[in-house]
Amino acid sequence: MIDKRPFETLGHADHGWLNARHHFSFANYYDPGRMGWGSIRVWNDDEIAANSGFPPHPHRDMEIITYVRTGAITHQDSMGNKGRTGAGDVQVMSAGTGVRHAEYNLEAETTTLFQIWIEPKRAGGAPSWGAKPFPKNDRSGRFVTLASGFAEDGDALPIRADARVMGATLKAGERVEHVVGEGRHAYLVPATGAIEIDGVSFKARDGAALSGGKTYLIRAVEDAELVMVDAD
Repeated sequence: MIDKRPFETLGHADHGWLNARHHFSFANYYDPGRMGWGSIRVWNDDEIAANSGFPPHPHRDMEIITYVRTGAITHQDSMGNKGRTGAGDVQVMSAGTGVRHAEYNLEAETTTLFQIWIEPKRAGGAPSWGAKPFPKNDRSGRFVTLASGFAEDGDALPIRADARVMGATLKAGERVEHVVGEGRHAYLVPATGAIEIDGVSFKARDGAALSGGKTYLIRAVEDAELVMVDAD
């Protein structure tokens, strides 16, 4: 029910300005056992050097969520959107029928982030972008929904997928439960700290693929910052 993916086993690409780890097959990293998890297709752990970044490039028919861990990322796209997303905050882009965007680290320090791609419920639609701050204190001891395809999650950034992106901060010894429904798929990564999931140990930046139809008990061994996607 728990597939542990230690950080050191992840795909790796070092481009100098970009040091990336891939939880799923991506670009030149191919593992037939890690092609995705439900509708989750990409989870990249990126370190982007100061004053560098991704030049303009296209996407279509994908929900792209960026969770900034340290530093900040500055977004610009063919729709005319521009914005800076800082540590702990989130941006989402629904690529829809097609969009070009650039993501730059304009800071004087390395920026670290998770970039997550989720398949949309249906193809097409006008592309869109949005960003929002999510104070870490609001997530203390519990999961808060950061991005969601469900109308009842009105405070979250909207995405066009049957999925939720959630964040939590736990103090050492704190516990939280999460139910993964039948037929659903959850993927959890501690951005910082160490945790146990049903007694299985995970270090910072390890991945945990959680199967549906079960309630999982998550305990912080150290103070921890968690990011999780629950998808179809």
